[in-house]
Amino acid sequence: MAGIYIHIPFCRQACHYCDFHFSTTLDRMDQMADMICRELLMRADYLSSQPIETIYFGGGTPSLFPPRLLEKILDQIAKSYQSDWTEVTLEANPDDLSVDYLNSWKSLGIDRPSLGIQSFDEQVLKFYNRAHTAAESKSAIDKARKVGFEKFSLDLIYGFPQADHGLWKRDLTEAIYQNPGHISRYALTVEPKTALGNWTRKGQFEPAEEDFVAEQFEILQELTAKAGYIQYEVSNFGLPDQFALHNTNYWKGVPYLGVGPSAHSFDGKNRGANPSNNSLYLKTLENSIIPFAVDNLTEDERLNEYLLTGLRTLWGIDFEVIHREFNQDLLTDKKLILAQMDAEGWLVWEDKNLSLSKSGKLLADSIAAALFV
Repeated sequence: MAGIYIHIPFCRQACHYCDFHFSTTLDRMDQMADMICRELLMRADYLSSQPIETIYFGGGTPSLFPPRLLEKILDQIAKSYQSDWTEVTLEANPDDLSVDYLNSWKSLGIDRPSLGIQSFDEQVLKFYNRAHTAAESKSAIDKARKVGFEKFSLDLIYGFPQADHGLWKRDLTEAIYQNPGHISRYALTVEPKTALGNWTRKGQFEPAEEDFVAEQFEILQELTAKAGYIQYEVSNFGLPDQFALHNTNYWKGVPYLGVGPSAHSFDGKNRGANPSNNSLYLKTLENSIIPFAVDNLTEDERLNEYLLTGLRTLWGIDFEVIHREFNQDLLTDKKLILAQMDAEGWLVWEDKNLSLSKSGKLLADSIAAALFV
C-alpha cells in the first residue's frame, strides 16, 4: 500500500515563523488544480501500480482550495490509481472551517482534518501572524464534531520565549480539554528566510534557551500521557486508535507520490522533489513535462534514513532488518556507542529491536546520527 501527498501552495497570509513553500497570490488556484491533475496522470506509474491507502492534502493551506477543486483532484486519483483509501487528511486553518466546507469535505471522503491551532493565546497568535483567533479555533473544533468528523488532529507550537511555562501549560491543557484524537506539536524554530529570522538577526527577537524548550517537551510528554495519549513519534501523540496513518507510513519507509510545487516523493529506494516555484511548476506541466528531480540514494543513505525515521517512532529499529537488508552489523560496529547511550538511560531494548526511552526521544535525531554509517 502507498500514499499520495498533494501540496496546495497557497496561504491567505505569511506566518512569521514559516518557511514552507506557498504563495499569497490566490488567483491561480484553478490552474494549479488542473496541473496537479495532469501530474497525477503523467506519474501514474511512479508507485508501480501499488494500491493507494492514504491521501494527504498539505501546504500551504489546503482549506483555501474550494471543494470543487479538491473533488477534481480526488476524482483524478480515483481514475488513475488503484485506490482503497483508508485515510484522507486535509490540513486546515480554523478560520476556513465553515459548516458548508466541512460538509463538502466529508462528502468527498476527507475523514481527517488537521487543524493548525498553534496556540490558544491571542497575543501569541498575533505575534505568529496567524489569520485566526483562539475563539475561532474552539468554534472550528465544535463545528467539525457537529458535522460528524470522528477524528481530527490539532497542531501546537511550543518553545515561545516566556519567563515560565505557564503559556505552554495553558495551551496544552486547552488542547487536551478539546479531546482530539491526535495532537502534533512542533518547537518554535527560527528559519533564516522568515520574519522571525529577520527579527532575530536584528536583535528584535531572542529565541528561548534550549533547556527551556526541553522542559516544555517534558511537560508535553507528562500531560499527554496522563490524558491517555501515546507518543508514537517524537512530534506526534495519538489515542490508541487515532495514529496518523499517512505520516506513520512515511516513518516506516512506505512509498509515496508527492504532487504539486515543492512536493517530495519516495519510491522505496530513491527520493525526488518538484521545484518550489509555482510559475515554473505550472509552465513545465503545461508543456507536458514532469518537473521532478530524482535524488538517487546510496545504500548507506538508505540505512541512515531508516535509522533517522525509525528511532523517532514507538516501533524503533530492528537490527535483524539492518543486517538482512543493508548487510551491516551495527550491534557490533556501534557496540561502544550503544553501551554509552544505554548507560544514559536513553534506550529501550526488546531482543534486537531498539526504541528510545522518554528521555531518549528528546535526543532522537542526535542518537540516530551517532549510529549513522
